[in-house]
Amino acid sequence: MMPSLASEVLVWHCIAERRRQQLRPVIVTGAAGFIGMHVCDRLLARGEQVVGIDALTPYYDPALKRARMAKLARHPNFKFCQIDVADFAAVTRVFDEAAADRVVHLAAQPGVRASIDDPMTSIRTNCDGFVTVLEAGRRHGLAHLVYASSSSVYGANRTLPYSTEQSVNHPVSLYAASKKANELMAHTFAHVHKLPVTGLRFFTVYGPWGRPDMAAWLFTRAILANEPIKIFNNGDMWRDFTYIDDIVEGVIRTLDRPATPNPAWNAEAPENSSSSAPYRLYNIGNNRSVQLLEFVDTLEKIIGKPAIRQLLPIQAGDVLETRADISELQRDVGFSPSTSLVDGLSRFVEWYRQYHRNNPPA
Repeated sequence: MMPSLASEVLVWHCIAERRRQQLRPVIVTGAAGFIGMHVCDRLLARGEQVVGIDALTPYYDPALKRARMAKLARHPNFKFCQIDVADFAAVTRVFDEAAADRVVHLAAQPGVRASIDDPMTSIRTNCDGFVTVLEAGRRHGLAHLVYASSSSVYGANRTLPYSTEQSVNHPVSLYAASKKANELMAHTFAHVHKLPVTGLRFFTVYGPWGRPDMAAWLFTRAILANEPIKIFNNGDMWRDFTYIDDIVEGVIRTLDRPATPNPAWNAEAPENSSSSAPYRLYNIGNNRSVQLLEFVDTLEKIIGKPAIRQLLPIQAGDVLETRADISELQRDVGFSPSTSLVDGLSRFVEWYRQYHRNNPPA
């Protein structure tokens, strides 16, 4: 008698659960960050042990980072280590104690303009910090390292949608250059040390617990306070806005599929997204560009009041439009973003109001 589909699914879930119980912990760097907190939360929800690393730097209000950590700290399988990811000795101690076999590296100094204003901090965190994690991971024989790259690497490229096979040799900010450097470092460790590494080029992520320097937070705060919002390039900018839950689903699916060498890779006609080494590179976004003015219009309807719009020229380091070709991620891990802009912004505004009711300004 053939087993039913339901019984096959049950067996598969039992095998997956047994495998998770046998796996060692996952280290998540940047655990107090926006994406990092959500990744930790999702890993914990499926029964993983998680060790979070974060320096709690004051790039934005550390109170928000501490609130994220307080949410995660309620889970018995979460451990937090407040250290600088560029401190090799401290990072090595965490790796030694955790005995983790997988890492999600999300720690970074974010922000295009921040990298222009303070290049030394960007390079120390984004480059020194990344090679620290790579080397610690290499010494501990990681099964997989997934790390955050960025859509910013496409820089002056104007061919849409952005594909991982396109050139990224013309960055327009130091932040973008640091992320391209991460991709090169990752491939080197994959090639020399056979360390399985997968890079994810994040497009514009938004949602609950987001950063105060990003559009959803800035615009919501200003509209509620009857203050003007700054709309650069007179609103003629387009972004591939991607909701946080969709991003996290892609991260987790990628983590569960360690990078392997591509047997079809040809050194005489090399593709960028794979290699003869255990290396993969993907875009992770929504595959749809939204004009900034549509983003503002949607927020106005959700909040129920109009914005005071201050139209300004484009800023240094900005690009006009982003849109991700996600076909490779869809093919390899089944990534399929499903959250509409209306639903995503509605959830963000609901969270934003609740957060500020519970955390009024001093």
